Amino acid sequence: MIVLVSKNEKQDKKGTDSVVSTPKNLLIPVLLLLLKNWNAHGYELMQKLTQFGFHSIDQGNFYRILRQLEKDELVSSVWDTTSTGPAKRIYSITSAGEQYLDIWAGSLEQYQKILQQFFNMYSTFFTTAGFTAMKEDKDEQS
Repeated sequence: MIVLVSKNEKQDKKGTDSVVSTPKNLLIPVLLLLLKNWNAHGYELMQKLTQFGFHSIDQGNFYRILRQLEKDELVSSVWDTTSTGPAKRIYSITSAGEQYLDIWAGSLEQYQKILQQFFNMYSTFFTTAGFTAMKEDKDEQS
């Protein structure tokens, strides 16, 4: 299975660095989405992923992911020898990749609804009204 390659650093309450990761395999639907209307070589895709919010992408792991997607017939590639310099693989999404992207989009939509509910509830704990209600509940329990 393909593993996560994107990490962001944050400091915890003690001031030490901890790592917060992008959800596993989120890189795959983003890659497929980038290839939906744009054929690109690997380096261009890595640049777009960085602009999308993925940081510290391991180049070796990234190209293994592209090869696995090609093996799974979700993307295809051809050698581009028309530009100056060494030949480059140009990647494009396949029809199976488009179907897989649609499935991911549906799953992410459900995930987004869950996240929205989480943040709605989370924000009630940090608003004045939510804090007052929590304090009143605690006072009543005492």
